[in-house]
Amino acid sequence: MHRIGFFVCRGHDALDLGGPLSAFNQVATVAGHPRYDLHVISQSGGPVPGNTGVPIETKPIGKRKFDTIVFVGGDIDPMLTSENIAAAKKLAAKASRVASVCTGAFLLAETGLLDGLSATTHWRYAALFQSRFPRTKVEGNSIYIVDGHIWTSAGIASGIDLALGMIEKDLGSDTARAVSRLLVVPYRRPGGQSQFSAMSQMEPESDRIRIALNFAREHLAEALPVERLADAARLSLRQFGRAFRRETGETPAKAVERLRVEAARLRLQDGSEPIEQIALAVGFTDPERMRRAFIKLHGHPPQTIRRESRSNRAH
Repeated sequence: MHRIGFFVCRGHDALDLGGPLSAFNQVATVAGHPRYDLHVISQSGGPVPGNTGVPIETKPIGKRKFDTIVFVGGDIDPMLTSENIAAAKKLAAKASRVASVCTGAFLLAETGLLDGLSATTHWRYAALFQSRFPRTKVEGNSIYIVDGHIWTSAGIASGIDLALGMIEKDLGSDTARAVSRLLVVPYRRPGGQSQFSAMSQMEPESDRIRIALNFAREHLAEALPVERLADAARLSLRQFGRAFRRETGETPAKAVERLRVEAARLRLQDGSEPIEQIALAVGFTDPERMRRAFIKLHGHPPQTIRRESRSNRAH
């Protein structure tokens, strides 16, 4: 049976632990018998308080060995004690698969295993992580990343996506899909998917601007001049332009481009549809225009998204 250890420290986040722990636990329901041997562990064992003050009972690491070790996120400073770092190095050296959820990546990085690799963490801490660990390539916009035998995930609920990815690798997509249904979560967001959508990034205040953005998203394949968006919002062209810029920080044209890139990104991750076909389907007049938009927004062309997605599925 595959043994998984969830290493927690003082100040751990309950969902960083509970999300993936629940996903692995539900495999027994799907399979009809346990497939994973699950343990919550800490450096010295006993009750470990989380960042809500509620403690969880843990086992000491002792001489335990795990097939997969998961470093659970939470408050960063209490995590990075010399004792926890030594324990993390010991656990990671014995495991065939090592993972982190959210800020657990900081503890994982202290082991040196992320040197020269790509990794992610919660978007809020991506810049801090990169400054502390410059030898790691931080991709703060990804839900989770697999690089060799190292898996890292973004914040909070993305630990469930990471767990479903592992379950799929271990037991197949049918089992992972069945677990997602039990958890009542989507199956499963691709690892390279953005941690937050273009719509949520813009966060307009008024219903009229939200209506215009929703209209744009539903008609991406069509021409979307500002006049058409203003009409959808039932505002004059001048009123719409001012309100849109004030509430989103972008021009309507740039916002539409961002929505089209996001839609194209999801299609690139989810299948083998030709890039030329995707470009037309989301409203770019040609693949070159889409390529330029991707480079401007993400720093790399669409082909990179597809390669990363295929690599994640292969892992």
